Amino acid sequence: MNTLLGFPATDGFGRLLRHWRTSRRMSQLALATEAGISTRHLSFLETGRAQPSREMVQLLAGMLDVPAGDRNALLLSAGYAPVPGERPLGPPELEPVRRALQFILRQQEPFPAFVLDAHWNIVMRNDASRRIFGLFKGAGEHDMPGSTKVNVMRTVFDPGCLRRFIVNWENVAGCLMQSMHRDIAATGSDDVIRMRDEMLSYPGVPSRWAAPDSRAPEPSLIAMQLRKDDLSMAFFPTVTTFAAPRDVTLQQLKIECFFPADAVTEQVARRLALPEPVAV
Repeated sequence: MNTLLGFPATDGFGRLLRHWRTSRRMSQLALATEAGISTRHLSFLETGRAQPSREMVQLLAGMLDVPAGDRNALLLSAGYAPVPGERPLGPPELEPVRRALQFILRQQEPFPAFVLDAHWNIVMRNDASRRIFGLFKGAGEHDMPGSTKVNVMRTVFDPGCLRRFIVNWENVAGCLMQSMHRDIAATGSDDVIRMRDEMLSYPGVPSRWAAPDSRAPEPSLIAMQLRKDDLSMAFFPTVTTFAAPRDVTLQQLKIECFFPADAVTEQVARRLALPEPVAV
């Protein structure tokens, strides 16, 4: 059996393969034809009666257009070492990408913008995000510190973070939870499952959110409404991704930009961006 020591094969490969095939709405015959193998062999792979080679795992992942970040799960489930995954944005060959991201963040001023990794950690952010969200901090450092390791999901769900300032928290958090359910249905990602379960463990999170709600109407737009003392602001987000990147890190990056949902928010954001007057 062509597996690598330390990565034992499990029967999970067939389950994952079947998940991706059905999510792509492909029959066994269609996938087998695309991959150039027999339907019987594909059936044996899905039921665990046959063990795939590393090359077969990669071939089927390619035929099913499995995202690069999720192909490692297929490799590991078949008993093979994963390919190198996410890496920092520091390598010289990613310098053009860093410049592009910095340009987008600057252009979003005076409104907030983040660059998020696959686990919703902030890896880059503009000054407006610090100016504006910094206004809604509590006494603890966990509330939106300047660290690039702030996790957006935890910030929204943790009662000790931004959550207590979100007026329409249930709408915002409920939308994020359904988004995680959709990601799980589409990818079967263990990382997203763990994140969803962590969010469900926070106090005050409705137990009904543990299951996706297919009957819930999809809102056309949800603006996050923030309030602290006499200060009220509202933003709606947009998410941008790279077009068809072949690098795992770039494939999983998301650029989240926040736009003012009303004239008052826009005025406050622009006023906060003005330089402080110099004392004479």
